[in-house]
Amino acid sequence: MVKTAAIVLSALKYGEADLIVKAYTLSDGLRSYMLRGVLKSRKGKFRASMFQPLTQLEISAKHKNQGKLEYLSDARVSSTYQSLHLNPVKTSVGLFLAEMLRNSIQEEEQNEPLFDYLKNSLDYLDTTDKFANFHLLFLLNLTRFLGFFPHAENENANFFNMLEGVFQTGKTSDYCVEGKYVDVLKIFMHTGFDQIHEVKLSQDSRSDFLDLLLDYYRLHIEGFRKPKSLAVLTEIFR
Repeated sequence: MVKTAAIVLSALKYGEADLIVKAYTLSDGLRSYMLRGVLKSRKGKFRASMFQPLTQLEISAKHKNQGKLEYLSDARVSSTYQSLHLNPVKTSVGLFLAEMLRNSIQEEEQNEPLFDYLKNSLDYLDTTDKFANFHLLFLLNLTRFLGFFPHAENENANFFNMLEGVFQTGKTSDYCVEGKYVDVLKIFMHTGFDQIHEVKLSQDSRSDFLDLLLDYYRLHIEGFRKPKSLAVLTEIFR
């Protein structure tokens, strides 16, 4: 039996009353769980509301490590959000980020620094009221843990090679970009969450920089898909 902290990434209805919950766990990385009858039972130990995307849990589970669905023995909410699931705008940001995490994280092994980053970032999002740029910095910083954070060497160069993740003085392929979004990238590389409100971006600039980040993810993660929730997020910040 494993007892571990976990962050819910998704909950998919299966059949009439079951849920398949995907979560990122502190102990074993990405895991998927089958919850039988949770959508119909009112007396069971699990409630569907516990498995909203990005909910932080303490769980007990049997991990057989066979690449199949696991089973939860117990779960409780370990950190109750004050606004993330109540503020409609934050909820939309959260749904987008949860979908990005599902599309990006593939490892089924312990990665405590990544788990801590997710937890601390979500706690910050829950408490701040200045979060228009949060998702941009969150995704850029996430690449540190996924293995393709931009190299800071030669940072004064005008071009960014998205395939290699490096700055360079000239365009050597179609994957090289330049202009204001490269300047925004450089700023975010040296900005903390408590400073992101100081980065002034227009609605179009924010949207275009997000598109650049999504292209960057696509180049470095096999099978990456643009989130379906992207359209909602774009509309929110217009």
